[in-house]
Amino acid sequence: MSTQTPFTIEQFYKFMSHGRLMAGKCAKCGKIHLPPRPICDNCYSMEFTWTEISGKGKLLTYTIIHVAPPQFQALAPYAVGIVQLESGLKLPGMISNVPHEQLKIGMELTIDFKACAAGLTWPQWQRYCFRPA
Repeated sequence: MSTQTPFTIEQFYKFMSHGRLMAGKCAKCGKIHLPPRPICDNCYSMEFTWTEISGKGKLLTYTIIHVAPPQFQALAPYAVGIVQLESGLKLPGMISNVPHEQLKIGMELTIDFKACAAGLTWPQWQRYCFRPA
């Protein structure tokens, strides 16, 4: 494992702050983890390499949040979904720039590292949303 680029959630978000969606690829079995983790859940190896993956995918499922936690109340109602990326990995996230009535399972979305920066103070890490591709 490289000491320059640790396989931590913090490093994952640092890559996002540079507009890159990175995952950890196990050097032993090849399984790709998103978000990355320090131990492979397939073979228990601790040896990883960073790999960049496409942020394009299709919406698998979604919900509209009407009653939000305090830090997100200003955004309610908002859509949250799970997107299956082209690599087959799944990533949850808010969905922006789509009227809720136009959301459809299977619609093509892409990750957007800037759309969710609208004045939220929590969490302190880089945010991402999905928007229409």
